[in-house]
Amino acid sequence: MKSACKVLLLILFFISAQSGHAQTINPTLLKAPWKADWITVPNEATKDYGVYYFRKNITLKDKPASFIVHVSADNRYKLYVNQTLVSLGPARGDTYYWNYETVNIAAYLKPGNNAIAAVVWNDGDYRPEAQISIQTGFIMQGDSEAEAIVNTDKTWRCIHNKAYKPIVGVGYGTYYVAGPGERVDMNAPIENWNAPETDETNWKNAIKIDNGNPKGTVNAFGWMLVPSSIPPVELTYQRIPILRKAEGIKAPKNFPATKTPVVIPPNTTAILLLDQTFLTNAFVSLNFSLGKDAGISLSYAETLFTKLNGPEGLVKGNRDDVEGKIFSGRRDSIISNGSAAQSFNTLSFRTFRYIQLKITTGSQPLQIDDIYGTFTGYPFQLNAKLNGTPEMQKMLEIGWRTARLCAGETYYDCPYYEQLQYVGDSRIQALVSYYNSGDDRLVRNAINLMDHSRIAEGITLSRHPSFSPQIISTFSLWYIGMLHDYWMYRPDSSFVQNKLQGVQDILAFFAKYQQVGGSLKNTPYWNFADWVGAKGWDFGAAPVSAQGSSALLDLQLMWAYNQAAQMQEKLGEPYFAKIYADKAAQLKATIQKKYWVDSRQLYSDVEDQQLFSQHTNALAILTGMVTGDKASALGKKLTTDSSLTQCTIYFKYYLHQALIKSGYGNDYLKWLDIWRSNIKMGLTTWAEISDLEHNRSDCHAWGASPNIEFYRTILGVDSYAPGFGKIKIEPHLGDLKTISGEIPHPNGKIVVKYQLEKEKLNVDITLPQNLSGIFIWDSQKHVIKPGKNVFFIKNTPKA
Repeated sequence: MKSACKVLLLILFFISAQSGHAQTINPTLLKAPWKADWITVPNEATKDYGVYYFRKNITLKDKPASFIVHVSADNRYKLYVNQTLVSLGPARGDTYYWNYETVNIAAYLKPGNNAIAAVVWNDGDYRPEAQISIQTGFIMQGDSEAEAIVNTDKTWRCIHNKAYKPIVGVGYGTYYVAGPGERVDMNAPIENWNAPETDETNWKNAIKIDNGNPKGTVNAFGWMLVPSSIPPVELTYQRIPILRKAEGIKAPKNFPATKTPVVIPPNTTAILLLDQTFLTNAFVSLNFSLGKDAGISLSYAETLFTKLNGPEGLVKGNRDDVEGKIFSGRRDSIISNGSAAQSFNTLSFRTFRYIQLKITTGSQPLQIDDIYGTFTGYPFQLNAKLNGTPEMQKMLEIGWRTARLCAGETYYDCPYYEQLQYVGDSRIQALVSYYNSGDDRLVRNAINLMDHSRIAEGITLSRHPSFSPQIISTFSLWYIGMLHDYWMYRPDSSFVQNKLQGVQDILAFFAKYQQVGGSLKNTPYWNFADWVGAKGWDFGAAPVSAQGSSALLDLQLMWAYNQAAQMQEKLGEPYFAKIYADKAAQLKATIQKKYWVDSRQLYSDVEDQQLFSQHTNALAILTGMVTGDKASALGKKLTTDSSLTQCTIYFKYYLHQALIKSGYGNDYLKWLDIWRSNIKMGLTTWAEISDLEHNRSDCHAWGASPNIEFYRTILGVDSYAPGFGKIKIEPHLGDLKTISGEIPHPNGKIVVKYQLEKEKLNVDITLPQNLSGIFIWDSQKHVIKPGKNVFFIKNTPKA
């Protein structure tokens, strides 16, 4: 795309595609083999890195009113109709559930000759960890006989674009698995590859590699095709507003905020440091002219570093600072061919706040015509509102940005380094989605993918999709918690019921490692809990005794038993409900006997009663090991006993829930120091861990829990029955005197407003139709009904 007009068309397409996502699919295509074939380029290494073009010209007598196609590829594709981008994907899954997108391309067709073209790339051994693959392939199937002319077969033409090579890594040692950068030699381009008039002299006829098989047909190998369950990703034009530094040249004043030419003279090395001012995910576009054989490097970073590697590893300071800092990050590289109006557009999105643009010219000057981004992500809409303090608004803004950047075709743990959907992260991300957007499609997609990942032993993988299976046993228990959350917040009992067999399989796995009394012993795989490095903790796993037991594991299992029992009682088999309830009760008695230390009035992490953590005692409250005054006393210790191993930003989600349950919800705003530190350090998304100088990722949505609790705890809005069928509103205002907000609900919108006076709380609540519940304040209960509820409750002033 070489013009703003093309960008605008691209954005308008995706806006219309989102609003009309639900496309009709011919029922035959869901159960019978397609007439379209999977095709590839002949005489190419189909599992290696490569960028390929596929195209077919079709002639139409008239512009059609509808022209629906289904399209997929391995690894990835971008589909163009007459040079306009109309689809990209496929949404990531696995070979047993290989997604295809359904697109109505009628708006982009015209009478006469039309070009249907796709760029398909395979990152080979350098592919993202989240990218499962068989081999390079492409498929398109018309929805009916009217669109059969586009069905992929040997009449399609194809070519390997050898101008592309991979660039691996980010320039420093770390766990980075988000895919390679691109090295592109513009001296070897394939011009106008997606235009109707393309010269196909060097193109070849495609070859068939497999049938198009929807899932459930004869074969249990190859790509088992299923329609994507999520809408197209958002694409929004995004300027880069600030040039922070320029070396080697003097840049124009308005660059890069506006489209302003920048000339790099011959025999010059110029370095330009661009600042988006906040972290983003974007496809990057660079338009340039002249500069024969000039080298252009685009590097992307969340922040600059004070040190790289060394004894302390990565060291980061304030993310706003650039002076005296080191730049290192994922990189793309381009060689100019010297012509006018060249254009480089990244195949995959890049995550960055900063872009370092380095140009080295030879005998000819090079002109940067423009550089900009196209933001991308799952098309969440912010449907919640909060009228609170400026600090609260800032935290919500950062949390929402973090959640957006960690959501695309799946939830991501982080967009820069991994782009992997982990169960532990996704559980919190799902609740952010419920409370901030109300859109639950990505949540269902996540739960489905996790359910699909279960291995023969019964447990889920820790992350999916992922071509390297990883097992975190504890994340299978969080999966049960995530499913229970969905049951409580969405009116979709049949979906939950369908997953109960998986719950049984997970609990059957853990039962194999339970001893007399129910306590777990030597639970295999990685038992990750939180990224803390205290005594007894091992690579994020909580302490385990010499006998192989752990209080944290036992408590998490007990919680899962109780959640499973509740779901089985309502949706499944009462037989299993009783078994799980009995197992939970047995485990509760064992935990009390094994881990309670009367002299400390705390639960120990292991049975030798020497190690103690916020984590174990928070779960003791959440699982009902203690209630009433005992819970209150234990909750107080969680905030006052500094000898306890402290939770990081991730596990504070559970810590805060425990404190709220034990009666300290009015102190919620006092617990947010790590979030305040993030803001002071210039972060625009929440960091992975609480050590902000040495954390790897600057964007982890598991830290976005304030975007839940500002609504669930401070405004007090929570589900009071499965499916959010009833509501409980119990605000915790702390020192706030007035606050209001809106929260999406499956039935509509919940609107609340509170005004706290010395002797009373004025309450104004509007509920959607068919929703009722209770309001609780200062131990007083008030029934609330659909529609507007206005009343006041006498307030007991604080001592």
